[in-house]
Amino acid sequence: MTDQAENPGQEPFPKIDTSVPHSARIWNYWLGGKDNYEVDRVAGDAFREIFPGIETGARAARYFLARAVRHLAAEEGIRQFLDIGTGLPNVDNTHQIAQRVAPESRIVYVDNDPLVLAHARALLTSTPQGVTNYVDADLREPSTIIREAGKTLDFDRPVALMLMGILGHIEDHDEARSIVRELVDALPSGSYLVQYDSTDTSEDYVRAIRQYNEGGSIPYILRSPEQIARYFDGLELLEPGVTSCSRWRPDAEALGLPAEVHQYGGVARKN
Repeated sequence: MTDQAENPGQEPFPKIDTSVPHSARIWNYWLGGKDNYEVDRVAGDAFREIFPGIETGARAARYFLARAVRHLAAEEGIRQFLDIGTGLPNVDNTHQIAQRVAPESRIVYVDNDPLVLAHARALLTSTPQGVTNYVDADLREPSTIIREAGKTLDFDRPVALMLMGILGHIEDHDEARSIVRELVDALPSGSYLVQYDSTDTSEDYVRAIRQYNEGGSIPYILRSPEQIARYFDGLELLEPGVTSCSRWRPDAEALGLPAEVHQYGGVARKN
């Protein structure tokens, strides 16, 4: 990857700091991706030494996203998705899952991360019947997100708002809840909120996050399952409510429920 576009007239890629571990790249490493650097792999391995369950949790959160999008597209008839805090492309992104069910689905990804910007072209693929777009915006500016997303999505029709593992980067819980409320308030009746974040339910996880935050990366705050549940205030939670991501409507229950992970989330409807 280069910092500047090679072709004249092409927009330059944003500069990417490869001297400091980066949460999106570390997450990509844990998921088995290749969009990471040595500094990220070192940090990811150090984290895993303290909390060995992180890769299992990362994959469980990814599968939760897939099941939630598939359910909303196939069972609830949702055809519009607003995915904020996109992260790096991986296998089965939101638009791929939704458009596999309903090719006419419209998806807007939102992020303000230089690395994700550099990979935006990988996300900007769509079926001929649907639309996939990308907005460069900060989660802390919900009005900007809604305004820009409204150029692609019809906010008179239901939208699935996706906040996947991103609210932990808002250090104040009240501010995080306020952001969620402003975003949900902009959506029409029949819309959905899909959200998960990592929890403080493991002492080893808390210790690993503390070390990670001290390393100079953008801090991530672990919250209790009860705090995560507050993001859904005023909405109608789908069964089984706010739960470990691995246990939100798992694909196969013949052998019992999957083991719990320390990422909790849920799906809720705005009436």
